[in-house]
Amino acid sequence: MNDDDLLRYSRHILLPQIGVEGQAKLHSASVLIVGAGGLGCPAAIYLGAAGLGRLVIADADVVDLTNLQRQIGHRNSSIGINKAHSLRGTVLGINPTIEVVELDVRLGGEELAAAIADVDLVLDCSDNFATRHAANRACVELMKPLVSGAALGFSGQITVFDTRHPDSPCYHCLFPDNVEEGPRCSEAGVLSPLVGVVGAMQAVEAIKLLAGVGQPAVGRLILFDALNSSFREVRVPRDAACPVCAKRI
Repeated sequence: MNDDDLLRYSRHILLPQIGVEGQAKLHSASVLIVGAGGLGCPAAIYLGAAGLGRLVIADADVVDLTNLQRQIGHRNSSIGINKAHSLRGTVLGINPTIEVVELDVRLGGEELAAAIADVDLVLDCSDNFATRHAANRACVELMKPLVSGAALGFSGQITVFDTRHPDSPCYHCLFPDNVEEGPRCSEAGVLSPLVGVVGAMQAVEAIKLLAGVGQPAVGRLILFDALNSSFREVRVPRDAACPVCAKRI
């Protein structure tokens, strides 16, 4: 890090849990964000501002008017533009010293596995079970930590799956792929700042994992009820018979 970096990240460096060493770890780390919508926008903005070395943003969708109520990485001028491209510009506008890669495709199969293999950590900011399960399978196979978030209505949730640890569950342990998918934001609605809370919490968990500080939310599902301003925590055990992660070493 140069003198400008030391000044830019000085409020991180002042934290004894992070310091210069932790900030250097962030500077050399890479993260894939799957989804540049309500969760991906705040997560990408905070990780970029925090000095993450390389940020890969994947999303095939384009910005439309209904997104602007909550997807703070996009502007009115972004309507009709690919979301990954739009969010990349916002992140670089805040911190032009980092590398931000845009993938304007819906990742799946070998493309998804290759993208995950090329980073240190994955943030699942998607909005459908198919993508979440595909990302989970690749993360388990490649032993990459996965920070998962979701928000709908007034309810949000976040958890961390890190199958590098023998007692960590995976996404399939919590939500088997035979569970029926619920309504989406376009059907049930979502409180605008709720996605900001969840996306920011995903960034917090990512920074903790990459800098090696604190206690990540592995095996714990954190639930936020915005209507009643309350948090609660649910333990998530590993499923010994999980078809995705049971055979890992």
